[in-house]
Amino acid sequence: MKRNHTRPVKVGEVTVGGGAPIVVQSMTNTDTRDVQATLGQIQELAEAGCEIIRLAVVDSEAAAKLKEIVKHSPIPVVADIHFDHRLALASLEAGVHKLRINPGNIGSEAKVREVVQAAQERHVPIRIGVNSGSIAKHLLERLGRTAEAMVESALEHIAILERLGFEDIVVSLKATDINMTVQAYEMLSERVPYPLHLGITEAGTTWFGSIKSACGLGALLSRGLGDTLRVSLTGDPVEEVRVAWAILSAMDLRRRGPLFISCPTCGRTEIDLERISAEVEERLRDYPLPITIAVMGCVVNGPGEA
Repeated sequence: MKRNHTRPVKVGEVTVGGGAPIVVQSMTNTDTRDVQATLGQIQELAEAGCEIIRLAVVDSEAAAKLKEIVKHSPIPVVADIHFDHRLALASLEAGVHKLRINPGNIGSEAKVREVVQAAQERHVPIRIGVNSGSIAKHLLERLGRTAEAMVESALEHIAILERLGFEDIVVSLKATDINMTVQAYEMLSERVPYPLHLGITEAGTTWFGSIKSACGLGALLSRGLGDTLRVSLTGDPVEEVRVAWAILSAMDLRRRGPLFISCPTCGRTEIDLERISAEVEERLRDYPLPITIAVMGCVVNGPGEA
């Protein structure tokens, strides 16, 4: 599958964009101020295949805990910042590998410049994250809650960083609406060279959110778009990572762990295929090698399709 070429960006030791393998991300749902709980969850996520982890930095206490978290994290750490540029500065001082901010909501241009200069000095990239639910009022009035408004919002934020000479940028355009998300990414990919972080925001619970994410991310990946992705689910973030890898595996873009195949059953089935399939899948859940396993229920499917 031909992929859209983007500029490479380094997040710690992980390369995003530039033809590098698509990177799987997630976000902790622990209180970042609880170092032990946060590091425990990061370790679980890393073991499940997470390659970059994002943490909410809600106040100065959370920012102060980042240094220890970064020191012991097995994967690069991203600080998620809103409204207060001082939290971004403190996160950079703590050694985070990437910032997620929107330059337009952290204060004056002087404050943005301060954050950008600190990021440049440390060679830390910045992700501009546009969500359909938080588009600026002037864009909503002119364009409505549309893909065009999301793209214009991203371009405005990108322009702020570019004016300051900063180009280590990653961009995301997330909406709960799949079609709007796909349209926005397609439009932006034609206008900027930066790596794209894919996601369907607030996708939902594990069952429906996985389906929604597979539809949206699959549509984007099939178009060659995307350099890193996060599946957003309500619940255990380890499931986000498992679903992300399942999507990449189904698209034949990356493999981690078994590709599991089983037939849908019919009147010819002579064994308890549902029970056996579930047991095999569960036993191989954390098996790391990219093997293919088939469990078939009759002589029609078995010899040929397996």
